[in-house]
Amino acid sequence: MNSLRLIRRHAAAFGRFAGLGSGLTLAASAALVLLAQWIPWIAANALTTLASTVIATEVHARVSFGHGRPGLAGHLKSAATIAAGWLVTSAAIGALAALRPGAGLALQQTVYLSATALVGTARYLVLRLAVFTESTPQRQTGGDIRLRATCEAAA
Repeated sequence: MNSLRLIRRHAAAFGRFAGLGSGLTLAASAALVLLAQWIPWIAANALTTLASTVIATEVHARVSFGHGRPGLAGHLKSAATIAAGWLVTSAAIGALAALRPGAGLALQQTVYLSATALVGTARYLVLRLAVFTESTPQRQTGGDIRLRATCEAAA
């Protein structure tokens, strides 16, 4: 595959990842607001975070990466990337609070959104390269080249 086609394919996957992730985040935010009317906010936050993580993993595996159903290992790895992202964004806001205690809302949002963009890009790379990897050709005996997914499906 030529490099321009490869760049386009990954740019399209990243666009799907960013668009779907943003849409799912907005939907989770709306669900949180609604759910928090009936149960304590912290419980509503935990439930919407859990649900949106499971849904996002399914959607990203199937749509963003064309991987198919992720399974438990995919869900756990994806959840780990979300937990790591939460730590990074929390550390960024914590560092801002320590360095500039009187920082205004605009600076807080700039730091948070910048950290979130960095985390989202890193999360895409981890999911693409380590969790929902593409099938790569494998050389079989007799010189046949088959996709790993085809070999696994036949087994």
